[in-house]
Amino acid sequence: MPPRSAHEEYPTWVGFVFVFNLIVGTGALALPSAFSHAGWMLGAVAIVVLAFMSYVTVTFIIETMACANAVHNWKRLQFIKRDRVIEYDEDSNVETMVEPPPLSSDYESDSEVRRSDEHDQLIEDATIEQTPLNIMYCRKTYYALSSKIELGEMANMFFGRTQRFLFYFCLAVYLYGDLSIYSAAVAKSLRDVACAHNHRANATDDDDGTERCWQDGLLSRLDVYRLCLVAFVAILGPFTFFNVQKTKYLQLLTVLFRWLAFTVMISIAIRRLLVPDSGSSTLPIVPKRADIAGIPYLIGTCIYSFMCHHSLPSLLTPIANKARLKALVSLDYVLIGGFYLALALTGIFAFSDIKDLYTLNFVPSADQTSGMLKAVEYFLALFPVFTLSASFPIVAITLRNNLQTLFLDAAQLETYNFFLRRMFFPLLAILPPLVVCYFTESVSNLVGFTGCYAGTGIQYLIPIALVLSARRTCDSMIGRGIVNEFRSPFKGTVWPMIVLGWTVACLVLVTIDLAI
Repeated sequence: MPPRSAHEEYPTWVGFVFVFNLIVGTGALALPSAFSHAGWMLGAVAIVVLAFMSYVTVTFIIETMACANAVHNWKRLQFIKRDRVIEYDEDSNVETMVEPPPLSSDYESDSEVRRSDEHDQLIEDATIEQTPLNIMYCRKTYYALSSKIELGEMANMFFGRTQRFLFYFCLAVYLYGDLSIYSAAVAKSLRDVACAHNHRANATDDDDGTERCWQDGLLSRLDVYRLCLVAFVAILGPFTFFNVQKTKYLQLLTVLFRWLAFTVMISIAIRRLLVPDSGSSTLPIVPKRADIAGIPYLIGTCIYSFMCHHSLPSLLTPIANKARLKALVSLDYVLIGGFYLALALTGIFAFSDIKDLYTLNFVPSADQTSGMLKAVEYFLALFPVFTLSASFPIVAITLRNNLQTLFLDAAQLETYNFFLRRMFFPLLAILPPLVVCYFTESVSNLVGFTGCYAGTGIQYLIPIALVLSARRTCDSMIGRGIVNEFRSPFKGTVWPMIVLGWTVACLVLVTIDLAI
């Protein structure tokens, strides 16, 4: 786990953009529908409460990241201190160094960039070797986010065997839900664009089995949805058999697409509110204020909409100046909360019928005569296709790796046969979402289930367990004399217990709703 080199770091504003891009995803497109079910007043309150709870657990993850770095640094310093041979000059009492033995294999990287990591590690250790011990320990550099330690590595560091299994199981379920949502959203968007000229505005998902996609065609809308689904998985699924990464430039491009799309959707909704359709005789839309029955769907959607915890180490560690890290995350959450409120509230007051995927409210209409507006409608309708297609292979590969960790011994991975290593787990990652989405196209149900069950585990339960275990480990190993600069402002055990109680309440509400 070598520190990142200077060329891998990026400024604070880039980290701000990346966190924003990570949180604002598919869940945001389901928020207007959730608001329409629960009511605008209840939805606004829920957004604020769930945003705060998500922020609390984000600070738990950041504190755990610092604790994991502290444990890593403490062990390496103990290793160097143990193996350092110190010779004192009796006359000058100057400390001289004898070259230590090479590092053991416990500190070697097992990644594909093994040589590069070893080189960086040796350079860093050489610097530490040349530093007098009294200077090294007085600097109190234990709690520093210098090494990227992923959530799985933190689980291996602070959890027992049973807890580790539950962690990887919960993460796998969440990633399965992610892939299912992506697949259904893309297939549904492609289907609605292809069938736009023969679609009733008030049609529901239940009508897709009987309603024809084209006037004189044989295929129903459901048939076309399934064809689009199979084509989408067939094109992007093979990437799961390889290793690809989402680069910084692709992330920035995705950010631009999202900002543009959401800004256009909010602008169109505001225009519909300020300039009503002169040819329409309908009364102004008055959405309901509150409906208790819509709370479970609202909770699941909001939890899913604020999900970022599983990728925080990859995004926060490369930030060059971490002194303002807490302020950066706080500002991100304030802006995203306001952004979600603007998107959902303008949507439910502008449209009488909100689709489960908000972009489907902007499907190109046959009577649109303006070429510019038609281009905008096509862009919004296909927006999920552009953004989710770029993320699908990354999520699928992450799921594949987690499934391998869950069922195979990582230390003996090369001893397993070729089919099990290279074929079985990629297929296990992409086929179940395909089967689920083949029989259901309801993005709202997928988002609600994923957010309520796997989402509460990733966003609430795992951060609570990690931060409590990390605090105990660091207190016993390093002591309380060295202050963790990245410690969560929500100290003690009271806040973790509050979040735990909130989690139980959410799960009970959703489970009762599903059982009735």
